[in-house]
Amino acid sequence: MSPYLAAEDLSMFGTDPWWLVVIKAVFCFAFLMVTVLFAIVWERKVVAWMQLRVGPNRHGPWGLLQSLADGIKLMLKEDLVVKRADKVVYVLAPIVAAVPAFMAVAVIPFGPAGNEISIFGHRTTMQLTDLPIALLYILAVASIGIYGMVLAGWSSGSTYPLLGGLRSCAQMISYEIAMGAAFASVFLYSGSMSTSEIVAQQNDRWYIVLLPVSFIIYIVTMVGETNRAPFDMPESEGDLVGGFNTEYSSIKFAMFMLAEYVNMVTVSAVATTLFLGGWRAPWPISTFWEGANHGWWPLLWFVIKVQLLLFFFIWLRGTLPRVRYDQLMKLGWKVLIPVSLVWLMMVATVRALRNEGYDFTDIALYIAAGVLALLVLSFVVDMYRGKGKQAEPPAEEPAAFDPMAGGFPVPPMPGQELPPVPRRRPRRERELIVSGGPDTRSDESPGGSTDGKEASDG
Repeated sequence: MSPYLAAEDLSMFGTDPWWLVVIKAVFCFAFLMVTVLFAIVWERKVVAWMQLRVGPNRHGPWGLLQSLADGIKLMLKEDLVVKRADKVVYVLAPIVAAVPAFMAVAVIPFGPAGNEISIFGHRTTMQLTDLPIALLYILAVASIGIYGMVLAGWSSGSTYPLLGGLRSCAQMISYEIAMGAAFASVFLYSGSMSTSEIVAQQNDRWYIVLLPVSFIIYIVTMVGETNRAPFDMPESEGDLVGGFNTEYSSIKFAMFMLAEYVNMVTVSAVATTLFLGGWRAPWPISTFWEGANHGWWPLLWFVIKVQLLLFFFIWLRGTLPRVRYDQLMKLGWKVLIPVSLVWLMMVATVRALRNEGYDFTDIALYIAAGVLALLVLSFVVDMYRGKGKQAEPPAEEPAAFDPMAGGFPVPPMPGQELPPVPRRRPRRERELIVSGGPDTRSDESPGGSTDGKEASDG
């Protein structure tokens, strides 16, 4: 076995008694729920601060119970079922969207596997469980949640929810490919798919430093996966009323909102685990405090990193406008996927050379030579392509666009332009016509003059 591959030791998992497993599962559920309640209030407060508003300040001290009041209000509202809906699928769709969002946190480490804590006199790890393929489990569970949105749009029996469900499906497929490539880079560098082992491999240096391109790709894809602004196309109220959840109300609508925020917490926890050192203390603290990564302290560092990523979600929503759908698809298929695949090949090359015993300086020289060769090749191709375009005959002028060709107004196609809009007469000229002055346009017409003075003389 290569010395760079991790020797996984998962023997400490799966030995807890059933009551301790239940306690840890309840803790994971409570952690997600409390974080969601706080994230909703925090989002409304931060966006209000960015827009020079007050924000929620009525329910509880400083409005901290606003999200709890919203949940109670939604549960007390009338639960409507659309007449044309497929009732079984219509009811199951919110459940399918919400449940997988909670399942992914089962393999997230809140603390080191070797640093066991005591719960009612029993020593256990700060992680519910771990798997040799834990990140594949996260990808599989995350992909199930999309079925809830698609089924909600289809079962509502309405046009706009159906379009929102289709948009959500296309968006998830587009961005999960790039996300999987970012995960693969972490697999190759750490030599493991276990979440606890990936955090252990970041003892000396976090992967945000070693794999910066993978981190950037994952940050963009996690915003697209959670349907958050500026990628909130499935819920675009400007053209889809409310998206896939338009026909939902009461507790079923609340479950869709809960699934969105739980997914935000989950992807933030995954980003913390893969790239930000997981439960490890930040660099200045870990150097002068030996106990920073022991006991219950790792849970504090983990929560702080997750909250910073949640603030990043809120910051994007309050800063960037919603992109067009074609821009969303272009970013996913033409930018993120090619960049992630090229980066994955570079990471695989570096790992293969390191396993063969090459020095880091030699590897850097090889990579620089390859990048330089690609740049020279692209320059030559662009140069010959430019000469070929110059030799081509000029294209014919496109036919004039008639917006009323079919008897009703139609938008212009790519390459066509609308005819110029006729300008209104200047205000002074309109006043002359109204008061009996000369109509200059009529004077120029071949039909003769309709000067007001000549008309009165006649």
